Amino acid sequence: MNVYPFIEAEQAGQHNVKRACELLKVSRSAYYQHQRDEPSDRDRVDQALTDEITDIHETSKGTYGAPRIHAELAATGQRHGRKRIARLMRAAGMRGKSPHRWRTTTTPDPAAPARPDLVGRDFTVDPAAADQRWCGDITYVNTWEGWLYLATVIDLASRRVVGWAVADHLRTDLVDAALTDALNRRRPAPGLLFHSDRGCQYTSSQHARLAAAHGIRLSLGRRGQCWDNAVAESFFATIKTELLHRRPWPTRISARQAIFEYIEGWYNTRRRHSALGYLSPADYETGASGPLLSGRAA
Repeated sequence: MNVYPFIEAEQAGQHNVKRACELLKVSRSAYYQHQRDEPSDRDRVDQALTDEITDIHETSKGTYGAPRIHAELAATGQRHGRKRIARLMRAAGMRGKSPHRWRTTTTPDPAAPARPDLVGRDFTVDPAAADQRWCGDITYVNTWEGWLYLATVIDLASRRVVGWAVADHLRTDLVDAALTDALNRRRPAPGLLFHSDRGCQYTSSQHARLAAAHGIRLSLGRRGQCWDNAVAESFFATIKTELLHRRPWPTRISARQAIFEYIEGWYNTRRRHSALGYLSPADYETGASGPLLSGRAA
């Protein structure tokens, strides 16, 4: 039985601590040691902050590290040092997930017409340049039913996934479906630049016809230079680390549903991007800066 609360009550009532310890058969030195072991104000503040960090970390499905948690807290008006947040995360056994860099499989077509690289690794983030430069690429998901291929179209200005498609094949229809999805959503003006690698899907005459029909200029990175399409590669590294490589996928349908929820419900609308000043793509496009995680109202 913990008798210390009774002694504390006696002390609060200005009664004799010595007599209370004698009656309860507790030494005064043990009682005062217990008092010294009580958490300090700083400890209590750290615990409250750790609880908030845990909440944000869990809402991000364990993907946020100290920089994004720091940004999330700052958006609610809380000014804590990033090093302090990192220290509390280490103490609580929390860590973010850093994307690994992955190379997608690209099959070039040696007979494809030559097209220039109109981006030149200039991935400057400019909210005023939305729907002027897009990039596209393909990656794959291993399911128990076989491969599922994901094609995406990303706006280089806001890093938003503006179009995507999945299929069980790697035909040009897949990349055209993703580009058509983006065109239907965004309705860009003629003259849009669409950048990709030199995979045979992107150099095909079918893809060129779709681009020409919508006034799109096609741009191709150099062969074997993954950094020429770094924004697309970065997105695939992120989705693999935060979603696709974290669990098995029994069916293609389950993988597609998870990809939909990740892109539309998290990545585009809520996930904070370091390249965007720790805003989500949606908030970056609208110039907003408020908190993005559910249940974290300002």
